Amino acid sequence: MFVNPLLSEELFQHIWAFRLFKQDHLATTSGEPVQILYPGLHNHHGGPDFSAAKIRIGATLWVGQVELHLRTSDWFRHGHQHNMQYGRIILHVVFVHDMPADRIPGVACLELQQYIPKLLLQRYEQLRQLAPFVPCAPHVAMVPQLTWLSWKERLLAERWERKMTALRAWLQSNQYNWEEVCYWAVAQSYGMPVNALPLLQVAQSLPQVILMRHRHQGMQLEALLFGQAGMLEAPHADVYALQLQEIYFHLRHKYKLLPMAPHTWNWLRMRPAAFPTMRLATFAALLQHSTHLFSRILEATEVSALEQLFFVQPSAYWHTHYRFGQPVRNTHRPGKQAVHGILINTVLPLLFLYGQQKNLKYYQEKALHFLQQLPPEKNSIINSWAELGVTHESAMESQALLQLKQYYCDEKKCLHCAIGVKILSGI
Repeated sequence: MFVNPLLSEELFQHIWAFRLFKQDHLATTSGEPVQILYPGLHNHHGGPDFSAAKIRIGATLWVGQVELHLRTSDWFRHGHQHNMQYGRIILHVVFVHDMPADRIPGVACLELQQYIPKLLLQRYEQLRQLAPFVPCAPHVAMVPQLTWLSWKERLLAERWERKMTALRAWLQSNQYNWEEVCYWAVAQSYGMPVNALPLLQVAQSLPQVILMRHRHQGMQLEALLFGQAGMLEAPHADVYALQLQEIYFHLRHKYKLLPMAPHTWNWLRMRPAAFPTMRLATFAALLQHSTHLFSRILEATEVSALEQLFFVQPSAYWHTHYRFGQPVRNTHRPGKQAVHGILINTVLPLLFLYGQQKNLKYYQEKALHFLQQLPPEKNSIINSWAELGVTHESAMESQALLQLKQYYCDEKKCLHCAIGVKILSGI
């Protein structure tokens, strides 16, 4: 029998879970009246789709498991008749009943096709098929601010949890050396977005304790970082690069270092200020001016103190060069926006994790407070949200909107999104 092509099993389960169907005069395929008191808890693992449902069938109140299928015959197609997990189903809910009522003995069957509004199916298909910035672009301005507020909080928690998962793994790998993890994380942040991994590899190949021995000598710091990045391997005619080569040659053998392959780095389609050479030079300046970086992060009582900590300028050579041997009149050096990116994406999640791990709410609250004080990020995604009328007053909100776009809108997970669910339900 015909099943509406707009209906997926995922959507059908969503419709059942949120009771997005007409509930008057429901009846089983054998004619018994049905009343849905509670649709049950959605089971995302093996076994029946919903558990602990409360359903009145005829005069009897049933509590137990519910299985959903687009067709009644899917019961046999999925082999449930041979699986003991499905032996205690209280109701089989289907979109289309395509078999005789008694084919599954002892299990009542409810056909929902005639109770589901066609407009709901059409609205869902529109969300999935539309190809503007986000699927719900025509409707998003109608969503109440209260829905947006609670959803943004959840999105931020998801985004930071993703970041903290990697940080936890690093902590476990180095016996909870917070200073070293901070060094790795900040290095990675300096390389974002396209050179995050190579810069992290440089940091992890170069123990922080070695850099700290040479922090009073800026050229030695740069020699170690550029050398490990593989950028001093090729012949150079530039005097400064030759000086760094000579220093690195000595330190490489002293510490038995192995440089990376130079082709690891990405240079295409980026502003010169974001070149890996500029990021490495600025990172070297940060290390030179900041001992015990993580301790200083913990001590900061104002977000301005963190801004000042990370607002450093690379050495004089990089005021007139973006790459070795290619002089320019003046370079555009990293500004506040770059500093804010490091704070938002690395420093504040790390600060929050420290409070979480140490059970010190002060640091968790401070991280969130600082995030709320920082301005929203400036990029094409945030600008596009603004064009749709979705406000973002702080970095806390822009982080949530980035999470929404990347992990919900781009993947068309409208049924898992509070905004999509609100729109599907008619707002």
